[in-house]
Amino acid sequence: MTTPVTANSSGMSASRLAMHRKRKRVNAIALVLALASMAFGLVWLFWILFETVRLGVGGLSFATFSEMTPPPLAETGGLANAIFGSVMMVGLATLLGTPIGILAGIYLAEYGQKSWLGGVVRFINDILLSAPSIVVGLFIYGLVVARMQSFSGFAGVLALALIVIPVVIRQTENMLSLIPNALREAAYALGTPKWKVILSVTLKAARAGVLTGILLALARISGETAPLLFTALSNQFWTSDMSQPMASLPVTIFKFAMSPYENWQKLAWAGVFIITMGVLLLNILARVLFKNKH
Repeated sequence: MTTPVTANSSGMSASRLAMHRKRKRVNAIALVLALASMAFGLVWLFWILFETVRLGVGGLSFATFSEMTPPPLAETGGLANAIFGSVMMVGLATLLGTPIGILAGIYLAEYGQKSWLGGVVRFINDILLSAPSIVVGLFIYGLVVARMQSFSGFAGVLALALIVIPVVIRQTENMLSLIPNALREAAYALGTPKWKVILSVTLKAARAGVLTGILLALARISGETAPLLFTALSNQFWTSDMSQPMASLPVTIFKFAMSPYENWQKLAWAGVFIITMGVLLLNILARVLFKNKH
């Protein structure tokens, strides 16, 4: 005869077994959905890369890097002025925005953890991070272009710098926050002033992560089109005068891709390939540096 204790134990074992089977089913469903989502994203990613390589490589030649943007239906032409303009504006925007972003990130991580000013800066930075880039372009248009009554490379630099700053601020603050306080306390115990602790200890320990943020910001602004449409506009000819309208690769791609001319469309795909490969290399470099940090 089965005792009540044995029956109760058998019931509990059956209940646990049923719960275990249910958890395994839910886990299997979640795993399948996750793998399906990953496969869905990878299919589109590889398709985009395949089309970019297939159509972009065909437009690459020595003339692409040595000649100016051509008129419609021209037999020759390139993207030299657009590439130069993009390199100039992206480089100057990075040089302008990076120090501001690093200094602001240092303040938030080392001085403004609980201050009202730190909270305000974080709130504004979150808004800038999520703001569409076209809003930044319109802001610089109203602040600079409309007042100067001229599009210019400098206005493009300012717009791109405003996109760089919040990215670098967030990455710098996060990386410095990961540094153990024991490192700071050890330096303070030796009588080191706080500014030197930040410069020689915390910032040095977080340099790989900070550099990763700079590279990610650089990759982001390399393909921005909307801010440059309202600031630098474009220029079909070569110019190194930053006070004048300046060509850029994203705007040139936008203009050429929307045209009905075959030579422009071919150059647009070549420009897409150049930007894609550049951004891909920057992201790979950032990932490698971030991995080495750990």
